[in-house]
Amino acid sequence: MRLVSRILRPRVEATAHCDLPCGVYDPAQARIEAESVKAVQEKYQANEDPEFRERAVLIKEQRSELVKHHLWVLWTDYFKPPHFEKYPQLHDLFNRATKAAGASGTKGSMDPATGQQLLDLIAEIDKIFWETKQG
Repeated sequence: MRLVSRILRPRVEATAHCDLPCGVYDPAQARIEAESVKAVQEKYQANEDPEFRERAVLIKEQRSELVKHHLWVLWTDYFKPPHFEKYPQLHDLFNRATKAAGASGTKGSMDPATGQQLLDLIAEIDKIFWETKQG
């Protein structure tokens, strides 16, 4: 049994400070999806065709979910305790932004104002993100 354990034991150990090189993280991914959400909301408001509106709702909900995904990745994988210490508003900001993309925000509303609110929150996150990249 010890022979099998020695044979199967890893020979090389690798470590990293994050899942992938930090260069892959960027709030732009969330912003692009949020821009799509707002554009769909505006197109929905300008069109009375029920089939078009049904497709618009589906696309807007999918894009809202993508916004939440991209924000969660930033929140959980990119930002680290030193960032939260320097920017104590980050947890609340991410909470508000993901909720703004959720059922009580863009996912549940066809009002372009909710899309703009989401974009404004992402802009705040983006500003902090780029400040952390400078340091």
